[in-house]
Amino acid sequence: MRALYVMALAAFPLGVEAADLHESVMRAPVADHGETATIEVTVFRPQGRGPFPIAVISHGSPRSARERRANGRVRLATQAEPFVAMGFAVLVPTRRGYGDSGGRWSEGYGSCAHPHYYAAGLESALDLRAAVDAVRREPWADAHRVLLVGQSAGGFGSVAASSRPFDGLAGVVNFAGGRGSVASDRVCAESRLVDAMARYGSAARVPELWIYSANDRFFAPALARRMHAAFVAAGGHAEYVEAPSSGIDGHGYFMRAVDDWTPRVAAFVRHIGLVH
Repeated sequence: MRALYVMALAAFPLGVEAADLHESVMRAPVADHGETATIEVTVFRPQGRGPFPIAVISHGSPRSARERRANGRVRLATQAEPFVAMGFAVLVPTRRGYGDSGGRWSEGYGSCAHPHYYAAGLESALDLRAAVDAVRREPWADAHRVLLVGQSAGGFGSVAASSRPFDGLAGVVNFAGGRGSVASDRVCAESRLVDAMARYGSAARVPELWIYSANDRFFAPALARRMHAAFVAAGGHAEYVEAPSSGIDGHGYFMRAVDDWTPRVAAFVRHIGLVH
């Protein structure tokens, strides 16, 4: 892809009030190991009747297990606002095991010594797909034009979802995607994380934009570039952007630097034809 584009904190801030974003809440069923779990999905829509292309924005995962349920429904209203302004209907699923959503937490990757990142990412991908499937018959939703956007574990899950393509998936924006960060500048079995990205890249065919801050302390630029290189070498199509440093830990770039990433993302979605 021609280069057009020169943490997200793992916790879930509730965001700003979004009365002007036509906020609503829906519930989506997810197949959960032989059972069916129900997740909450925050919906933001532009004015008008649509149909609107869909952007699914996916949250990260706290390092502490007790924080996964702490703040209820995930909204990410501030981060959704630029997408609504671009003309997207935005879905923000609170994945299984987080907030007030049902189901058990299925994204665990096992031990730090032998993490199963590949399977963990595919679990996240199930929830993203479920959110899209839940709106396919809504008159305001154009499910033939879908963009996956995620930060941290949500970015990793979005990349994983691109390896299991579904009808309408047109692109991915990955903000600081990864798993296995257990402390600043410490990631469990980095090589396995790189290998997981290679496996996703072998099956992913939609264009992707990967954005990592220069001072990300969850997934440092050197590791991010290794993941990207493995993804592309395996057949994936992704543009890598090293964004400016943000605060004391650039993993919060997605949350804090909306004004910086909005034009980068807008250029990408125009380039792939999702908006004009």
